[in-house]
Amino acid sequence: MEMEVVTTKEKKEKEQFHVFHKVPSGDGPYVRAKHVQLILKDPEGSIVWFWKAINEGDRVDSALKDMAVVMKQLDRSEEAIEAVKSFRYLCSKQAQESLDNVLFDLFKKCGKVEEQILLLKHKLRQIYEGKLFNGRPVKVARSHGKKIQVTISQETARVLGNLGWAYMQKGNFMAAEVVYKKAQMIYPDSNKACNLAHCLIKQARYDEARSILDDVWRGKYLGSDDKKTKNRVEELLLELDSKQPPPFLQNIPGLDLDDDFVNGLEQLIHEWARPKSRRLPIFEEISTFRDQLAC
Repeated sequence: MEMEVVTTKEKKEKEQFHVFHKVPSGDGPYVRAKHVQLILKDPEGSIVWFWKAINEGDRVDSALKDMAVVMKQLDRSEEAIEAVKSFRYLCSKQAQESLDNVLFDLFKKCGKVEEQILLLKHKLRQIYEGKLFNGRPVKVARSHGKKIQVTISQETARVLGNLGWAYMQKGNFMAAEVVYKKAQMIYPDSNKACNLAHCLIKQARYDEARSILDDVWRGKYLGSDDKKTKNRVEELLLELDSKQPPPFLQNIPGLDLDDDFVNGLEQLIHEWARPKSRRLPIFEEISTFRDQLAC
């Protein structure tokens, strides 16, 4: 009887160990990989075991995803991209969306903007065809380790927001503007509003940008009260002020500051700055006439 109590206690302690360290129970290569990664703190060693798990078909969905994440942490993102592309066919249908998310993060890490755009367009197509939500209006997702409910509108706006940011990295601000406006129509928030204002600033459409930033500052969007958002608005307003003429020069009829006007203004200032002669005007005329004779 005493022996049974000890066995039960050891079993309970082992279960608590796995829960506390977030290590799965068992003795296969995937469990060993997680033990090496999380307990021994040896990421390079864990990759060896993750490969072994993939090759032996042991929890391949998790092994491939976790290995890619560890590779990213070790600045081996290019290798991780090739691994996901090469072995995702071994994974279940349910794991494909998660692998797409991993790939997207890897593309961002490597600065592969075109690949990001293609992947995001693929995700939008899947949402449109009902493949990501299985015909339901809501799906369960994970955020910072917690389960949350995500609506089709939220997910579509999120993907569009990422697509807009990718276009901005390419310097295609017109395309980014179109995408951000569509995202704001579906599920508006302060982050996308700030990015839209940034697009407009890059296109020298300062009044439109200022109007959007004013709305964010007044709390008209979700997340407007966030400290980071406030700081972002202040930065963009400073950028706006550096590009727009001061208020007392705005809205003056005929003052478009074109090249001819600027050149004329510089010539006038040059004339004002030229040293004035103390001789009488008649001597100025004689001097000019003498110069002509000399020629």
